[in-house]
Amino acid sequence: MVNGHDSEYTGRYVVLFDRSSQESGISALSSAAGIAPLERVTGTESGNVAELLERPDVSVLFEDLSAAVVEVRPEQRHALVTTAEAEPSIVTAEPERMVHALPITTPQQAPTEFFPAFRSDEDVITRHTMAETAAVQGPSWIEDGYTWGLQAIRTHLSHLTGDGVKVAVLDTGVDTDHPDLAGQLEASESFVPGETVEDVHGHGTHCIGTVAGPADPQQGPRYGVAPEARILAAKVLDNMGNGPDGQILAGMAWAVSHGARVISMSVGARVRPGELFPQTYEMLAVRALALGTQIVAAAGNDSRRPARTAPVSRPANCPSILSVAALDTALAPAHFSNGAVNGQGGEINIAAPGWQVRSAVPGGGYRAMNGTSMATPHAAGVVALLAQAHPDASAADLSAALVASAFPLGQPAADIGAGLLQAP
Repeated sequence: MVNGHDSEYTGRYVVLFDRSSQESGISALSSAAGIAPLERVTGTESGNVAELLERPDVSVLFEDLSAAVVEVRPEQRHALVTTAEAEPSIVTAEPERMVHALPITTPQQAPTEFFPAFRSDEDVITRHTMAETAAVQGPSWIEDGYTWGLQAIRTHLSHLTGDGVKVAVLDTGVDTDHPDLAGQLEASESFVPGETVEDVHGHGTHCIGTVAGPADPQQGPRYGVAPEARILAAKVLDNMGNGPDGQILAGMAWAVSHGARVISMSVGARVRPGELFPQTYEMLAVRALALGTQIVAAAGNDSRRPARTAPVSRPANCPSILSVAALDTALAPAHFSNGAVNGQGGEINIAAPGWQVRSAVPGGGYRAMNGTSMATPHAAGVVALLAQAHPDASAADLSAALVASAFPLGQPAADIGAGLLQAP
């Protein structure tokens, strides 16, 4: 569906409608901009969404969120934007971007050009000298029973397990046969055309393991924050780690409709200093909150501290999405972790372990990874623990409790927000 378009922009638009006057907005776009006919889907009827999103002859409306991915002819795009600006029933219309999971595994120079692309925030750090690596090892952590990350956030002292709380992880899928994770899955769905939910990339399985790996894994220390949480695994990026915004939107709608209390999104895109947060993701996050779901997202790995701190990535830079920074084993900001460079929404909300984080990977094994991607599922797991302790709390209340309980570390709020994540 994206063939023939710029590699970062698909040619489609993501449109949000006012929920009280959705039909007026649809009618306006159809008559003025000639959008392709709408296929209406709900999050519980998601079986053919991947195929619908691939078709150039239809637009897709996600009824649960009053949001659509619309097909429009190139010569009609200006008319679509003009109509969206003039029509009060259309909240926002933004070009659909591609999203990417691109772990950096080899040394490279800092980018000299801006690319508005998503990627996974895993960053396997190999560009630093042995001395620099040793400098961030910090205190010795004995990981016989729990990973250092679980100890740092005090999971090992909590009696909570996330029992029955649904957590959605939007990523590259999951290894459904992993002996540690098979029993943790409540449901899984692929929104990638022609691909099953099975995780070939590895990023999604690792993040899911950090959220809800079992109390007694097959090998090694416990690494899951909320071992009795129920995982909703949405594959929104393909086996190469790529996919458009529409697939993330589909995963969000599916997760909300299945009762997710938290959505974990370890994906991000660089933003320029001074760039505003994306209105589409902000409004989707607001609607998810109203339906009882908090979104947490990775702050991004574009910094090269101490020389340069990059702005919080998109969509973590949205005010209604919890932005998670990464800490190393010395409980200092990881050298790659982005910070509060931009204005509203561009702040860091909280920090969590993101260096040498051990979790599950496809094939039944385990691996340590680095990145704000690894910090984010720690936060999602803690939201699940809070939801178990306070089942009647709103999503906003859970978010506020998570931030309020952070342990201050003495680092600037621009780098770590409220401080170190803490399990209740």
